[in-house]
Amino acid sequence: MNDSNDNAASAAKSPMTTVTLRMPRDVVADLKRLAPLLGFRGYQPLIRAYVGEGLRKDRERLGSDGLWELVATLKRKGVSRELLEEALAETMRQ
Repeated sequence: MNDSNDNAASAAKSPMTTVTLRMPRDVVADLKRLAPLLGFRGYQPLIRAYVGEGLRKDRERLGSDGLWELVATLKRKGVSRELLEEALAETMRQ
């Protein structure tokens, strides 16, 4: 998590978009305190790093993009969102 150069390089490769996110003030204060200690230039790059790390972990847990294609196909075939969420949650627990 402390390699801000990799995060900056990754961000430079991908187009960025603006996102508005409401967060508790104490969380933002903690992020601002931790960012320089972890080698980040500000709290926003640290947030991007946390989100990216969590996303990579979840994608790993959920498998390849084939899983996402399967979910999309099942949705098109009429499988309910609730049933898909239940099945994905059960799969992630295994």
